[in-house]
Amino acid sequence: MSKNVIITGTSSGIGFELVKLFSEKKHNVLAISRNNNALRILNLKGVMPIDLDLTESEDYNLLDKYLSSFKNIDILINNAGYLVNKPFEETTLKDFQDVYSTNVFSVAMLTKKIIRFMSESSNVVNISSIGGVQGSMKFSGLSAYSSSKAALNILTEMLAEEYKDRKIHFNSLALGSVETKMLKKAFPDFKASTSAIEMANYIYQFSVDGYMFLNGKIVSVSSTTP
Repeated sequence: MSKNVIITGTSSGIGFELVKLFSEKKHNVLAISRNNNALRILNLKGVMPIDLDLTESEDYNLLDKYLSSFKNIDILINNAGYLVNKPFEETTLKDFQDVYSTNVFSVAMLTKKIIRFMSESSNVVNISSIGGVQGSMKFSGLSAYSSSKAALNILTEMLAEEYKDRKIHFNSLALGSVETKMLKKAFPDFKASTSAIEMANYIYQFSVDGYMFLNGKIVSVSSTTP
């Protein structure tokens, strides 16, 4: 059965591959990114790419005309992410604000915007990082990024609790290393064994079927960690 899906961070990497997968399976996709030119070139069936900056509050009003065409949102995948790789003493307040604005605040605000379009069996998948899981291996230079992903994980647990009576599922996938531009920013010389396409396939399966027996869970999806 065709589902109505919203995916963020769709200009490249995992988000880009996810949009292609959902289109191939004949789902309806609203793809959100600051610049979706690459998706427009593909002209994928059932895909509406929109350019929107989720860190700008006024941009959320642009969603209204698109959301009105959906009677129900079945899946929201909060994939957009931002990373700063600096020694802690060089990391500025603005660095922290920029990272948290994308990785935490925009997730909260977008979810708040569309929750009224969600119903029983709808689900939200937040794309987190193994670096945001307590007790996992940590790496210098990623204090803002990893702490923001830890905040995202707790937000996931809180929303699962708040909306459990409506039977809307919230889960967080804490990814390990995936061969993307963001990984190169964090670890320039590291080659991940997992490709963006492979991870997109996993997230697709989880968001369509795998989520059903989980709610408020932080699922570690990591075969390798730099």
